[in-house]
Amino acid sequence: MDSFDETIARKQRSEAVLRAAGVSINPHLPLIESEGEIFVRSPREVAERLLALNIVAVKGEGLEQEIIERIVEERGIRPLFSPLELVFIDDPDPSEHDRLQFVWRYEAAWVLFWSLNFVQGPLGLPSHLCDVPMLTETVRDSANLTANGTRSARELLDEADLIYRCAWAIRQAGLDRVTPVGSLAPGVTMERHYALNWLIDPDGSDWDDVDTST
Repeated sequence: MDSFDETIARKQRSEAVLRAAGVSINPHLPLIESEGEIFVRSPREVAERLLALNIVAVKGEGLEQEIIERIVEERGIRPLFSPLELVFIDDPDPSEHDRLQFVWRYEAAWVLFWSLNFVQGPLGLPSHLCDVPMLTETVRDSANLTANGTRSARELLDEADLIYRCAWAIRQAGLDRVTPVGSLAPGVTMERHYALNWLIDPDGSDWDDVDTST
């Protein structure tokens, strides 16, 4: 379990990374939770959520409804979708807006993919899109998505702290009507923030109810 000093050090490390990348920081943003204050999802729960996110993103990208329905039926994954995801999955002709919104779920899925140890090293700054082919092929072909276990609470908190401060920079740039300084990708930032908050949510919130306020 990390100490208060470690929580402060985590904030300082994140701010140093952002400064080095030329990203604006807010030194008054509070500390995030410590290890003793979070609820870490089980490997099975993470794997099931990863599978659901992958399917909605694939549909958003344009995979035919008939194929989506067959995959959902054959793999028995209908219970894994959130209420909002089910509306999208069952819609034979979703709007382009809805498709685009769910395509972005690849970036949230990548965070869960990383947390299940399919990606080496830290996530780092949200400055580029994830490797979608690697993600989708591994999820499709893996017999056991939980085989590698999950990242430690400390690793999850390190990434959650960094993305929290990235999200503030993105939102503040929007309020100021300026282009975000640095290389942050807004869409990637938003999805990573959502997924990381879900992974460590102290309340164990359902997917549709995750809080990403800054």
